[in-house]
Amino acid sequence: MKYGKKAQRKVRQVMRERKRGTLRSGGSGKKVTSRKQAIAIALSEARRSGAKVPRKRKSSRRKK
Repeated sequence: MKYGKKAQRKVRQVMRERKRGTLRSGGSGKKVTSRKQAIAIALSEARRSGAKVPRKRKSSRRKK
């Protein structure tokens, strides 16, 4: 299993917040409407609280 129960619960909770329109982004405090952004917020919060969440992928730039 990739994600733990705690992480799954967090994602479910954050998706509900997004649906209600109460989810805000951390930096600017703007309302989050993007589904992908909501999931990213949920996983980072779950990661901070010690849930079983895989590490973030390093963005590797391809050399030309």
